[in-house]
Amino acid sequence: MSLLTIKQLGLHHIGPISLELAPGQCLSLAGPSGSGKTLLLRAIADLEPHRGEIYLDGQPCHSLRAHRWRQQVGLLPAESQWWRERVGDHFAHGQDVIHLEALGFDQAVLGWDVARCSTGERQRLALLRLLQNRPRVLLLDEPTASLDSQNVARVEQLIARLRQEWNLAVIWVSHDAEQMARVATDHLHFRSDGQLQKGYATSL
Repeated sequence: MSLLTIKQLGLHHIGPISLELAPGQCLSLAGPSGSGKTLLLRAIADLEPHRGEIYLDGQPCHSLRAHRWRQQVGLLPAESQWWRERVGDHFAHGQDVIHLEALGFDQAVLGWDVARCSTGERQRLALLRLLQNRPRVLLLDEPTASLDSQNVARVEQLIARLRQEWNLAVIWVSHDAEQMARVATDHLHFRSDGQLQKGYATSL
């Protein structure tokens, strides 16, 4: 059973690409810098104009308002954006303390100024902010690139748990072949012609 279905998606030099993602599946996506990994994630999140169609449980992307689609198909960019001074102001519905603790925080972090947070802290908090919507598909663009080994493990463990508990489907972009082997059930990489191929990239 497919949760996310992509049919003949194309943009810029990419595609056409067709693929299916099942509930609980984690698909790793690799390829050289500039090959189109981020563009593909942005297109799936309906943040980049594209050809073709994307369906969530059979419902086409164009039939939903953009913000509703992005609540269900959530993108964590490589660099998170923050628009208010306090961390807690970005969590309108409050944050599950279990998830905070899972990523090495406690409730006090909600009172911090964003400016005092390191790049890695912001990235972990951005993931928690995204999970607030309880997405059905998670698009991760190098989510652990700025983290130390302990926090890499925390992120990997939380995503693995949510794949089981929520049947969360994940597309995970990484340049780390060892990480891809740990977290993903299936692997794709971009070829030089903008098409996807099964397996690991020969050059990351």
